[in-house]
Amino acid sequence: MKKKSKVIILTVLLSGVFLLIIVGGVVYLKIKSSAFNIDKTTYIYVDEKKDYSNLLSQLKSTAYIKNINLFKQLASFLKYPENVKIGRYEITPKTTYLEAVQMLRNGQQTPVKLTFNNIRLKKDFAEVIGKQLMFNSDILLNRLNDPGVTASFGFDTITIMTMFIPNTYQIYWNISADKFMEKMKKEYDRFWSGKRLAKAKAISLSPIEVSILASIVEEETLSKQEFPIVAGLYLNRLKKRMLLQADPTVKFAVGDFTLKRILNQHLQVESPYNTYKNQGLPPGPIRLPSIAVIDGVLNYKEHSYIYMCAKDDFSGAHNFAVTLNEHNRNAQKYRAALNRNHIIR
Repeated sequence: MKKKSKVIILTVLLSGVFLLIIVGGVVYLKIKSSAFNIDKTTYIYVDEKKDYSNLLSQLKSTAYIKNINLFKQLASFLKYPENVKIGRYEITPKTTYLEAVQMLRNGQQTPVKLTFNNIRLKKDFAEVIGKQLMFNSDILLNRLNDPGVTASFGFDTITIMTMFIPNTYQIYWNISADKFMEKMKKEYDRFWSGKRLAKAKAISLSPIEVSILASIVEEETLSKQEFPIVAGLYLNRLKKRMLLQADPTVKFAVGDFTLKRILNQHLQVESPYNTYKNQGLPPGPIRLPSIAVIDGVLNYKEHSYIYMCAKDDFSGAHNFAVTLNEHNRNAQKYRAALNRNHIIR
């Protein structure tokens, strides 16, 4: 009888163990299965509030998690709610429940591919960066307008914009505004390598001045082939101590980048950016110049051109001239084209 009882007890115990193994196996398979109903990569954001409830809402509304309760149970078991970490986290169609919790708990972020280009104004730059990173754009704008901050990087509140080289950078979403500026300064120093510095010195310009000139060149022409030619033209003017008389600087001074015709009233605007009135380069860039145009200035084309005028076919290309008479003929053709097309401003 005792033997039979032992057999029954052993059978029950084995059955229980077997059941636990089955249940455990089922749970393991679930937590190791794909957890999200998505067909492309998406991102979950955890800001400085470390709001676990908000995270759960994102998992449902953004990543379309299949079983939020399973996630919560696993997160609780691994003590994630007490260890929420700030960051930007990548969720793919193949991400499992276990991978998601471990990634979030360990703070395994995916960096942002931060991109900025075609920007003219400081406030626009701050907004573009603020949309891609965690900190508010106003925080960055305050740094850019702080003389003490900009001086610590070797710039003033106007030339600071030349520190930002348009490109794509790998940056963690939760970087602070101060750390962001430090990283951009390192990228700036890396960009201005020995070769570029030597070329800038050869044309008697500092890196800041090269960027300012490049910003004018890029506003003058969309053609990469023309960058070195236009750069050479303005360098000729600088050498001759002539006024640059660059129309884009007038547009910047007036605050209207849509102008097609620069009229006498525009040329009279009082601004340090009006190169029809002020000798030399303006105090700062009128846009963030691209790497291509900066290199176009550094590798400028030597020629005798002093004047340039947009072609009358509105292709964006230019006619270049050595003499004022030749330039006036080109300008007359362009004005006639504007009149034919009823372009008055």
